[in-house]
Amino acid sequence: MTVIYQTTFVKIGEFAPDAIAENMLITFKQGAPADLENYCFIHNHGELTADVQVGDVLEISGIEYPVTAVGDVANVNLRELGHVTWRFDGATEAEYPGTIHVSGLVPSAVEINAVLKIKRN
Repeated sequence: MTVIYQTTFVKIGEFAPDAIAENMLITFKQGAPADLENYCFIHNHGELTADVQVGDVLEISGIEYPVTAVGDVANVNLRELGHVTWRFDGATEAEYPGTIHVSGLVPSAVEINAVLKIKRN
């Protein structure tokens, strides 16, 4: 598998873990607006070398989640802002333009220094 994106979480917003209870993980690169930072998992933005597409694999701390749907602006948001709402519901159509859906159980916890990768066969 080829890694098309990789980053490491450096900060967890105060309310970011609440989204996990809703089967979501919201990411944003360092320097996020203060009002959003509290709700996001902040990372040291990597380079997206190809657009994320259905069939790619999200990996967080070694656990893999197949990508099932990609919103219309998710790739632009990831490339420019490191901002994506990851939904762990296996939906085949994106609920919102900035959402990427994956299948699998939402991570029980995401910690500082956890690595997020997006891989392609």
